[in-house]
Amino acid sequence: MKKLGMYLAIFGIGSIVLYFFEMQFKFLMWIDIWGENTGWAIRIGMIALGAVLFFIGKNKETATE
Repeated sequence: MKKLGMYLAIFGIGSIVLYFFEMQFKFLMWIDIWGENTGWAIRIGMIALGAVLFFIGKNKETATE
């Protein structure tokens, strides 16, 4: 879960950065179909969910040691 969270957060942040250069990842082009506000909500949600998964995975690793 730690890796999945890290990738989600990285792609969310990357999507925000690319948005300002009027570009987008090919597999994330669909997020602006429903409007700009929904696109921003999805980007921020990706970062938040990624952070949660990252820290849950990190806590499980330290609990098993």
